[in-house]
Amino acid sequence: MAKNRLDRINEEILHALPSILRTVKDPRVQNAGMISVTHVDTAGDLAQCKVYLSVFNPGVELNKKELTQGLKSCSGYIRKELAAQVKLRVAPEIIFILDDSLDRGAKIINLIQTTIASDQEKGSDV
Repeated sequence: MAKNRLDRINEEILHALPSILRTVKDPRVQNAGMISVTHVDTAGDLAQCKVYLSVFNPGVELNKKELTQGLKSCSGYIRKELAAQVKLRVAPEIIFILDDSLDRGAKIINLIQTTIASDQEKGSDV
């Protein structure tokens, strides 16, 4: 399948999924916090679609296993809505993957800031 077509399908899925995820009634998904779709990777035969999700919920520890189970249990509803919004003949099977790149980025920024603060503290002592 042409790469341009796959890119367009990925973009359509990327734009449609956040509104679909907001309508999910599963409490494991609703109580997870703000869920954003960071990346979509659809297979060439449109049989599977990997969806990378990032979750932001400050102050609350995220139970990743519970969230993935909630998403898996409502994947049929999500597929149905996705097929209707993106107008695909066959909706791909959706595989949800939690993306922790934002957490890692925040950790790195925190480490950099503490290193800069300690370097400034050492510099003022000299």
